[in-house]
Amino acid sequence: MAGVDIMVWLAAGYGLLLLAVAWGIDFAARRAAQRTTAWRSGAFTYHEDHDAWLCPEDQWLWPQSFDPGNRVMRYRASPTVCNSCPVKDTCTASDTGREVSRNVDPWPSSEAERFHRGIACCVAVLAMLWPAITFLTATTTTERLMLAGVLVVVGLTSAPLWSHLRRSRADFPIHVPLLDLDESVTQQEALARTVHQRRSTYASDSTVTDRDAQLSTPLPMPRLRYASDAHSKPMETYQPGFPVRPNPDSRSNP
Repeated sequence: MAGVDIMVWLAAGYGLLLLAVAWGIDFAARRAAQRTTAWRSGAFTYHEDHDAWLCPEDQWLWPQSFDPGNRVMRYRASPTVCNSCPVKDTCTASDTGREVSRNVDPWPSSEAERFHRGIACCVAVLAMLWPAITFLTATTTTERLMLAGVLVVVGLTSAPLWSHLRRSRADFPIHVPLLDLDESVTQQEALARTVHQRRSTYASDSTVTDRDAQLSTPLPMPRLRYASDAHSKPMETYQPGFPVRPNPDSRSNP
């Protein structure tokens, strides 16, 4: 357009360029969060109608607890099913069952996601700063209309980036236990100890059988009778394994 100052063109281009940068940051952060979620859940499929995850071995993971601080729902499979699964080594190393978490709030829900959304919002503010200052110093109506149009486009296009600031959090069903991360870890450790202490056999606790006890009990020794010095009548002495012989001193003289 003829009669438009070069600074107006630079301000308009600066605003549109930073608007594209803001949406690029938000898109990259969203894709990174999706890849992270897919890596954590693996080949598990979430079924919204059941509010549960289905593993590749056709087993369900049901809601276990809800973390109100991080707004995360945790799902866990049965330890009995997971410990007997043929692909357990490639799925989880836990003896308490495989656990999968899900953010109950839409993007951005976690602290890292909101941080990247905040950066995108800051870039959107910078996209409007230079055109707004240039609008105040414009000298012609054409320049002002051009800069006003750029401000309107940047403002309307960046409005969805601010939606997370006014989004209200929905309450979660009260029948799900409310456990934060530390309490969830403590619960898993207690469950792991219970699984390890669970007995797999019902054998007797005695380490020695009745027959072994009988064999290990010493037999009573035979009682030997000895002649007493207080009696004049000699007594026969019995020795095990030898016949009883008469005492020659016990014969009477003819």
